[in-house]
Amino acid sequence: MVEGINISIKQGAFELENLDFLIQTGEYACLVGLTGSGKTTILEAICGLKPIRAGELILDGKNISFLKPAERNIGFVPQDGALFETMTVAENMEFALKIRKWSSRDRKNRVNQLADLLSIRHLINRRPLNLSGGEKQRVALGRAISFYPSVICLDEPLSALDDKTKMEMFQLIDDVRKELNITALHISHNIDEVERLADKVFQLKNKKLQSYQPSFFLQNKKRLLYENE
Repeated sequence: MVEGINISIKQGAFELENLDFLIQTGEYACLVGLTGSGKTTILEAICGLKPIRAGELILDGKNISFLKPAERNIGFVPQDGALFETMTVAENMEFALKIRKWSSRDRKNRVNQLADLLSIRHLINRRPLNLSGGEKQRVALGRAISFYPSVICLDEPLSALDDKTKMEMFQLIDDVRKELNITALHISHNIDEVERLADKVFQLKNKKLQSYQPSFFLQNKKRLLYENE
């Protein structure tokens, strides 16, 4: 479970104030809103990459508002994957485990588990430069879940993929959810992603955050997304 209570975030002249949200354990939430509305700012604040000015971030009953990113037990998949180009696939996926001082043997075992789960065992000795967009996103997802996080945050992870690869990633995300019972917050501009993945929808509009059931949001998407902007 991840909860935001009266969260305020400031980035330069841009500010979000008094945001509240709750994602129950095992829920997959999608965060939607127009470009520049502050969605990535919220995601990065949850991960600890941007500080909050006020409020509390609660993860499984613990206040994580001022913990460092590595102390929050949150996995992050950036929009472009942000893989380390000088590392192999295996080295990318074990990076967070090295930081957490896992043994070499345990890191190797975990990388092999991830490679099987993500169907990328044949890629583990390659470098990101030689991977397709879908393969890079599989590796980025593997790195994000490598240390068994309680929550994963995904910033438009499917936006650059073709339709066939996107459908494969939908199934993969479903498989990962079932395997790990992960709680997720996923930024998306794509209604198909909301329809396919979301248990809950958050909309950021006019600097206010509103929660909807997916069925209601999808039935009223035109009004909710574009009216009174």
